[in-house]
Amino acid sequence: MKKIACILKGYPRLSETFIAQEIHALENAGVDIVIYSLRHPTDAEVHPIHKEIRAKVHYLPEYLSRHPIRVMSAFICALFDRRFYKVVGLFLKDLARDFSPNRVRRFGQALVLAKEIDPDREWLYVHFLHTPASVARYASHLTDMPWSCSAHAKDIWTSPQWEIKEKLSELQWLVTCTKSNADYLRGLINPTKSNPSERPGEKVCLLYHGLDLSRFPAPKRHSNANADDRNNVDKNNIVRLISVGRAVNKKGYDVLLKALSELPETLCWNFIHIGGGPLLERLKQQAAALEIEHKINWLGAKRFEQVLVQYQQADVFILASRIDSDGDRDGLPNVLMEAMSQALPCIGTNISGIPEIIEDQVNGILVPPEDTSALAQAIIRLIQSPELRIKLGKQGRQTVRNTFSLDANIGRLVERFK
Repeated sequence: MKKIACILKGYPRLSETFIAQEIHALENAGVDIVIYSLRHPTDAEVHPIHKEIRAKVHYLPEYLSRHPIRVMSAFICALFDRRFYKVVGLFLKDLARDFSPNRVRRFGQALVLAKEIDPDREWLYVHFLHTPASVARYASHLTDMPWSCSAHAKDIWTSPQWEIKEKLSELQWLVTCTKSNADYLRGLINPTKSNPSERPGEKVCLLYHGLDLSRFPAPKRHSNANADDRNNVDKNNIVRLISVGRAVNKKGYDVLLKALSELPETLCWNFIHIGGGPLLERLKQQAAALEIEHKINWLGAKRFEQVLVQYQQADVFILASRIDSDGDRDGLPNVLMEAMSQALPCIGTNISGIPEIIEDQVNGILVPPEDTSALAQAIIRLIQSPELRIKLGKQGRQTVRNTFSLDANIGRLVERFK
């Protein structure tokens, strides 16, 4: 089994627990991992799984000017290595096409990584195809270590094609979490330029993150003992709607609020949002302008245990994802898998990898992105039909267990490191 240097943009991060889950599973499978993070943590809370990870964590200089000794030492050391001058050529070529401080920072972090990396490491494995992959690519040239990548969403769809193509021509293999991602990336591989015999389907592999179901107990909402008044339509019965996600544009929370404002006054509901994010205050103001603020609870970022309780107490999960103006989008949101594991009926949008987990009218409901009216109608339908909520919730849980469990997917990644 290879000894891996795992390169992350930031660690630990609540919004990237799928990465922590993968690292933990790889460790349990016998993969030796050391983590190198480009940024220090900013979240006040951590997921319980972060406390179970055994890997050492090293932090590269987040801002080069704040660590002049480390950066200068790495630079001087590299000057005496013939490989350095080839990497400088690659960096200058990239800089000419992307003249930015961030590009310089990536090169400086790669120099430090190449100098400070544990000498027993054999392989560079990086999450995200944009900034972290650039660091891994430069470091690979400086150390002659092979590298591979796990690509997700924003890193794919907001990166220029020239950069993705060059990285794909150099890395050993790449895994990604949705079929739409995989199809797009495979289309950027040109076998005639890198390796005439190279097969895109072998270099780019579809690998769902999967959910560690041992952390998600079986829901009680549909047991006979719990078939209470929440499963009945009654004007005094409040149907609890929930969404978990950062308040950023691609999540479509402004569309969701508009849809909620269109619900008939005869329906009794409240909405819970869990997550932080830069647009949170603006969304609260929007809710007030729409005169629905009294029906919304903004809980902010919460620990995993608290989120799980909210899943178990909710009736419907909603995620109104959209494609942002810069191309950023969700891949296959882990929160959908989490909600479905708790037999929560889910409403999502038919973009990116979401239709890979939600089959419309079978295990959830899909609506077009940005379509306020369609979203409102889907919510109305589930509020008014407890029987449909139960049916979709049960099918959704079965989908997660059959296709999106961690155990069903992690073994294929372990094989890559043998």
